[in-house]
Amino acid sequence: MSLSDLACKNAKSKGKPYRLADGDGLYLLVQKNGSKLWQLRYRYLEKENILSFGKYPLVSLLDARGKRDDAKRSLIAGINPSTKRKEEKIAAITEARTTFGLIAEEYVTRMEERDAAAATTTKTKWLLKDLASPLAKRPIKEITAAEILQLLQKIERSGRRETARRLRGVIGSVFRLAIVTLRAETDPTLPLRGALQPPKANGRAAITDEKKFGQLLVAIDEYDGWPTLKAALQFLALTCVRPGEVRGATRAEFDQEKADWHIPA
Repeated sequence: MSLSDLACKNAKSKGKPYRLADGDGLYLLVQKNGSKLWQLRYRYLEKENILSFGKYPLVSLLDARGKRDDAKRSLIAGINPSTKRKEEKIAAITEARTTFGLIAEEYVTRMEERDAAAATTTKTKWLLKDLASPLAKRPIKEITAAEILQLLQKIERSGRRETARRLRGVIGSVFRLAIVTLRAETDPTLPLRGALQPPKANGRAAITDEKKFGQLLVAIDEYDGWPTLKAALQFLALTCVRPGEVRGATRAEFDQEKADWHIPA
């Protein structure tokens, strides 16, 4: 005879555990202390197994019957319900651990292994660990485009439009790493292209008048301070490279016979 919710509710402790059967292997185990637990007894590969469904009344009679039917369907398909539950639990734990922050750390590590420029790596770390910190503990599959847009717009409203644009690109790189390693299916930054305000271009101070430029070169020639600084300024004027390339130049980069300067990547 099947159980009723009233029978489950009125079941009292008898000083030792006992079972109230509902049918098809499902029963309510009333324990010595009066707590009640749903369990299913079934056979798989000629071996008896017991699967628990949770406590009553947190798990209702109707819910317990639904779980029993799901388990029976698994058995018909040749799957052990207990094994299936363990696999689902492991998958859920793994997914919870697959957070944006962990994959972002992996992305930075890969950059370092590729010998990316130290400045680039440092900037990427700052973008991901500081500015993208609200995403760090979120399972990467659960992060939406709207969530990222809200984060980027907050940075944008502070006046850092270029920073917001770069952050979108770096977040997208983390998602692409997650996709190729089968930890995400889509990149939510793709729909955000064009959603941010373009950066404001600020002109740099420059001498565009020929006479004033000539006066600068004369001033450099007449400079009587540190000789290395004078040579660097003259060399910069002749080569028009970035100041950082001049500061970081080494003797090994120059072929004096061919008058060539090979600047490494």
